This record gives sequence, structure tokens and C-alpha cells, in this order.
Amino acid sequence: MSVESQAGPAAYGSFRPRRSVLYLPSSNERALEKAKTLPVDALILDLEDAVAPDAKATARENACAAVRSGEYGRTELTIRVNGIGSEWHDADIAAAAAAGPDAIVVPKVNSAEEVRQLVAAMEAAGAPDKTKLWAMIETPDAVLDAREIASASERLTAFVLGTNDLNKELGAELVPGRQPLLTALSLTLLGARAAGIAVIDGVWMDVKDLDGLRAECVQGREMGFDGKTLIHPGQVEPANEVFAPSAEQVEDARGLIEAFEAAMAEGKGVATYKGKLVENLHVDTAKKVLATDAAIRAL
Repeated sequence: MSVESQAGPAAYGSFRPRRSVLYLPSSNERALEKAKTLPVDALILDLEDAVAPDAKATARENACAAVRSGEYGRTELTIRVNGIGSEWHDADIAAAAAAGPDAIVVPKVNSAEEVRQLVAAMEAAGAPDKTKLWAMIETPDAVLDAREIASASERLTAFVLGTNDLNKELGAELVPGRQPLLTALSLTLLGARAAGIAVIDGVWMDVKDLDGLRAECVQGREMGFDGKTLIHPGQVEPANEVFAPSAEQVEDARGLIEAFEAAMAEGKGVATYKGKLVENLHVDTAKKVLATDAAIRAL
């Protein structure tokens, strides 16, 4: 859960759920139109991997038009530009900054210095304050420098895991449970949380295997990820369900807070809920559950 929610229920308005974050090829106008009706928390309008070289300019125009349209409701809109050093990167940054999405997503960010350079380029192109930077973590260098990267600028508010590229860089095999990636996932999470930013898990590639997707979502939620990046609309519902608090969790959160407040009001030094000791850290966690639930309902 990102730092945006750490103030508890009073911060409902500032917390944005990112349970489901769907990549869309911006060259595909039909997909952009369909996305207006999807119950997805965030969209990554892609100019990079999903777009052929001869369609880059059209994709850029389409993504910027989508951001400006105001037709996506409360869905968080981001644009993924082509990577640093590519022939399209500078034009992508300039156009995306001018369009003013909620965030600009940059692949293969490897250092704090690159973050500072990206922020400078965004600001030079007139990016409004609301347009944040999301850095994709896809290489061993990035994983090992995750805390420094996450702390490089206040405009950087989220990490997005590029697990396929990371797996390739490691020379690891794709296996159920992602054992070869767990160290990298954990280090990235630690860096993000130390800096107080959000962190979104990588994609599940088999669009027909929803059971596998659900299992990986559960793993990601248990590890601490805010949500999951997705490649197909059919993956949205499982991600939304797994990364949302259950009705039982919401009920327990309310009960725990009430028990703690009642104990404090009575001058008791110790509070319990369902036979378990309740401390401030448990109250903070319960408030985060309620903040997440409220933000989801507000969508």
C-alpha cells in the first residue's frame, strides 16, 4: 500500500487503488475505446513494446488524445513511453508531458540519476504537477539500487515490475511460484516501501490461465504489492478481487479499531480483539484496510 494511504481513513480522497493496471497498445483504437467501459483501476497506454515501429507516431497521438478526452471516468491514466536512448523517447516525453496524464511510465529505469533526468525533461516539457513518474524496474542494476531510485524525486510515485525482462536478465526459468525472482521482488518492495511509494507487480502472460493468474495475484498481495499489471481485459476481475479487502477483513478492521478506541477511552493499557492483543501497528493496518475499501467503493 502506498504512502498516499498511510494517514488512514481521513485520506480516502488521496488514495488511489491500483489493484488492476492494464497495458493497452495505443495504436489499437478499438482497444482504447473498449477500455472506457472496463472496471480497471489504471491504464498504461503503451507506446513501447506493444507498438510496431511504423505505428509509434500514431500511437503517441492516440494516447495523448485519450488522456485529453475526459472519457475514462476515474480510471488512472498513464502513458508508457519508449525507453531512454531510443529514437522515440524524447518526442514521447514531450508529447506525454503536454497531454498531462496521471503518470508517465518509463521502462528500464536503472539509476537515481536517470530519474532526475526524466523529471527534468518532464518539467521542461510543461508536465503539470499532477503528472507523476512511474519507473519500471526490469534489470539487476535497478533492483540493487531500488531505494536510491525510489528516493530520487518526489515526482516518482510508483515502481512497476518488468518481470519478463528481469527474468531474462537473470537467466532464470519461468516456474510456478517465481522462486528465481523472489529475491528481486522483495528487494524492489523494500526499496519502494523505504521511500514510501507504490509498487505494482509484473504481468501474467497466459491470458487463458486465470487460475494461474489468481495464484500469482495472491502471492503478490501476500508479499505486499499494491496490485498487478495485466495484458488482457479478462484478467481485470481476478486482480480486482484478490487485491481488494474481503468483507471479513473490512469487518475485522472496524471491530479492531473500535475495541482499541474503547480500551483507550477506559484508560486500559491493553486492548484485545477476538482474543488477540491489539497494538498501534494493528490499528494502522486496520485503517489502511478501511482506506482501501473506501477508495475502491468510491470508484
